[in-house]
Amino acid sequence: MRKILASLTAGTLILALSATSAQAFQKNELRSSDRGRTNLEREVRHELVMLPYYNVFDNLAYRVDGGTVTLLGQVTRPTLKDDAERVVKRIEGVERVRNEIEVLPLSPNDDTIRIAEFRAIYGDPALNRYGHQAVPPIHIIVKNGNVTLEGVVATKQTRT
Repeated sequence: MRKILASLTAGTLILALSATSAQAFQKNELRSSDRGRTNLEREVRHELVMLPYYNVFDNLAYRVDGGTVTLLGQVTRPTLKDDAERVVKRIEGVERVRNEIEVLPLSPNDDTIRIAEFRAIYGDPALNRYGHQAVPPIHIIVKNGNVTLEGVVATKQTRT
């Protein structure tokens, strides 16, 4: 089963202030907190995509909840899982990291499928342009012979 999914970050902030005079303060706090969360999310994303061994056969995702960052996804190398946790821990504002990244099992059959899928996807004229980016937006995850495509494309027609 093949599917392209967009990794989304989730998180909401609810502030409850009862006094009417605190409404202006509440709006400023909300904007400040949203900016802080957005900056933290942007910094986490930047650190993850800059990892030297992160490639098209890995999928790194994350969720930010206050000062806690949960790392998600699948990787082909155990060192990439450890590297992701290490770089995220060093980000200012991160208090805790929950590393839920799955390390995919070693399998020559899965490696053969990965290469075949890569050639089929990025060799296709409609998808070729996505392969020329530093971190291609379509990630090919193969586990025990099952292929999952993670990422984003520009149109619904391209997705199909």
